[in-house]
Amino acid sequence: MWFLFGLIAIAATCVNLYLYALGKNYKLAMAMGLSFTALTLAADYSMVADWVQAEDWSALSDVVPIMSTALWVLTIISILLNIIPLLLEFKSTKE
Repeated sequence: MWFLFGLIAIAATCVNLYLYALGKNYKLAMAMGLSFTALTLAADYSMVADWVQAEDWSALSDVVPIMSTALWVLTIISILLNIIPLLLEFKSTKE
């Protein structure tokens, strides 16, 4: 499930940037991109909780250290990409 949410978050972020480039209203796509990023993190956390409950220590030790770093990096990238249009719009109105 986390993979599907992640793909939807990427697609929504691309739509967000595309709509901004066209000069259209991008805020719904931005909200969707950030929301699906949050859902991706929640689904991943749920998967890890299931592994703990099943006492699948090998899955935890193999996957979690790398996945933790990847999720941090991808979440930061998602946030930055989704707020770039807001920052550019704020900058252009300030000038």
